[in-house]
Amino acid sequence: MFSVSPYKSLRLISEIFVDVIRGIPLMILAAFIFWGIPNFIESITGQQSPINDFVAGTIALSLNAAAYIAEIVRGGIQAVPVGQMEASRSLGISYGKTMRKIILPQATKLMLPNFVNQFVIALKDTTIVSAIGLVELFQTGKIIIARNYQSFKMYAILAIFYLVIITLLTRLAKRLEKRIR
Repeated sequence: MFSVSPYKSLRLISEIFVDVIRGIPLMILAAFIFWGIPNFIESITGQQSPINDFVAGTIALSLNAAAYIAEIVRGGIQAVPVGQMEASRSLGISYGKTMRKIILPQATKLMLPNFVNQFVIALKDTTIVSAIGLVELFQTGKIIIARNYQSFKMYAILAIFYLVIITLLTRLAKRLEKRIR
C-alpha cells in the first residue's frame, strides 16, 4: 500500500524495500539472516544472538514474498481505471474509504491469480532455505538418500509430492477465483 500512497516518503520506502529485497537472491538473504546478522550482533555486543534455522528461513521467505507481493498489489491497484478514484473523490469520499470500498475490491479480482502464483513460488522456494540447514521436504529427501543411496526414487517421490501439493493449491485457488467473480 506504501507504493500507491499519496505521500512520496512512503512510496520511496516501498521502492527501496522492493529493490533491495528483490535484488538479493533468496539463498544469500537466508544466509545473511542466519549467519550474518547474528555474527554482526555478536561483534557489537559480545554475546551470541541465537537465531534458529526455522526463524531465519521464515524471515527470509517472508521478506522475499513481501517484496514480490508489494509489486503485485501496486500493479493491481494501478490497473483499476484512474477514473474510479476521480469519481469517488469528486463525490467527497475520503481517500481511505475510496481505497477500501472501491479500488481494492476491484484490484483484488485482478491480483488473485498473481497471489496464487506467488504462493506457489514461495512454496517452491522453501527448498532454497534448506541451504541454511532447515530440514524441509527437500532436505528430508537428501537425508533419506544419504541412508539408502536411491536418489532417483527419492527425487521422483519429492517431485510427485510437490506436484500434488501445488496442483491442489492451484485448483483451490481457481475455485476461489470463480467464486469471487
